[in-house]
Amino acid sequence: MRVETVQVELRPRTAWEAMELGNALVRRHAAAIWGPWLLCALPLFLAVNAAAWALDRLWLATLALWWLAPLLDRIPLFVLSRAVFGAAPRLRQTIAAQLRWGWRPLLGYLTWRRFSPWRAVSLPVALLEGLRGPALAQRRALLVDGVGGHALLLAVIGQAFVGLLLLSLASLVLMFVPAELLSESARAMWALVTEQPPRWVQLLGNLALWLAIGLVAPFQVGAGFGLYLNRRTQLEAWDLEIAFRRLRARIAPAAPTFAVALLAGLLLAAGPSHAQDAPADDPLAPTKTWTHEDQARERDAPSAASLHDVFDDQLADDAGFGDAVERAYADPLLDNRRIERRWQPKDRDDTPERDGGNGLNPGLFAGIAQLFALIAEYGLWILLGLLVLALALTARRWWPWMRDGLAVPAEDSEIVVDAAPPLPEALPDDLVATARGLWSSGQRRRALALLYRGSVEAMAERAGVALVPGATEAQCLRVSRRMPDADDRDAFAAMVRVWQRAAYGGRLPDDGGFEALVAALAPRFGWQA
Repeated sequence: MRVETVQVELRPRTAWEAMELGNALVRRHAAAIWGPWLLCALPLFLAVNAAAWALDRLWLATLALWWLAPLLDRIPLFVLSRAVFGAAPRLRQTIAAQLRWGWRPLLGYLTWRRFSPWRAVSLPVALLEGLRGPALAQRRALLVDGVGGHALLLAVIGQAFVGLLLLSLASLVLMFVPAELLSESARAMWALVTEQPPRWVQLLGNLALWLAIGLVAPFQVGAGFGLYLNRRTQLEAWDLEIAFRRLRARIAPAAPTFAVALLAGLLLAAGPSHAQDAPADDPLAPTKTWTHEDQARERDAPSAASLHDVFDDQLADDAGFGDAVERAYADPLLDNRRIERRWQPKDRDDTPERDGGNGLNPGLFAGIAQLFALIAEYGLWILLGLLVLALALTARRWWPWMRDGLAVPAEDSEIVVDAAPPLPEALPDDLVATARGLWSSGQRRRALALLYRGSVEAMAERAGVALVPGATEAQCLRVSRRMPDADDRDAFAAMVRVWQRAAYGGRLPDDGGFEALVAALAPRFGWQA
């Protein structure tokens, strides 16, 4: 799949947001989902009920319709998986895909995995990634881990909605019954359903179940698909990959202009400096450096004169200045005085002694408060005494356990020497042949690990460094930048990417990809004789 063609905003979400994203996708592509679902589910419904009618066991049709639900879950999953990474498939494409797509993994979900509560999340892993055997099991466990509780809750809620829809359809019939006949009608309906129901009642029940499953199942599959997308975004950093792709596409057209601007800036920075010739009012002129002598002169300089020093006694004798001051104080914006009006009790001095201001006797409340205080104080002491008494009576049960737990462990009298960790296995003489043998025998992960080890040792030798034990892939990539040959750096980076996909994502290359990787690395790192 091409991540750059995604039609939704991929970012790490909570599990609830991821399920809401899946439901939004189902609502957007409702026509593309329910159209093929009806065309595929209607023949299945008719065939199952016809067979059960012939056997006179219509309850088998009810069980079969519920059991075969994963068979129809492929339809919304197919539509959503294509719509997220492009345009939604057409009706003919969806129906044609159901004849050949997803049958092998579906066998397990129709047999021993039918009761799996995590089917909504694990089904996309089986149908969309094409893995088999242990790789599929590991991948399924990796993606379900972290959202297993939400997937379980999603399955429970889905079945609850199916039950509510069935109950609603039954209640819809009773809504048309007159109120005075409601009790008798409800009793007659219950007897009709439970006491040897006729075939047409069972057939209507199967139809109601089929409609309820058809309405709820696409939303359940969509929510599971949202959880699946969110887990892959978290594990494989799809959002970062998309951001880097967009950044590259935005910067690529402006790269020549940026290079010219950078060159011009370097040329200007290398020119002579004339800062000392700048005029005094130049904003780019260098600032003055203050010394201790300048600070002393500034401190000894006379302070600024006040208004009285400047105007002597003219301020006191000038009537115009006084009027100006009074007008300034009369300005409401400068006046800080204000008038407050509020209600107060008429006889506030006598009220507290008489009734506390509320017409109630404060002595009663004081007595009640004192009673509660006494109960709380002595009750806590009584409770503490009972607790101590209970501990004393049961001491023989808990004291040995407490004594063993508080005992200081005796120190070992002998010096224990741990065995040294085993040295890493040496690389084989013919690394290419050994890796191909492991690959052909089915040990593909070990084959890639051998190629990765050989690439790391060759890189460290050419870069002239010694790697610390347990160096990560990111550390190895940083060290590989010291290799003088750019082709060597690119080949090592390609090997690291393949190894990370296999080690952390379970995405192994096919046979052609493995041979191409070996053909690119062997002559580069000198593995061929």
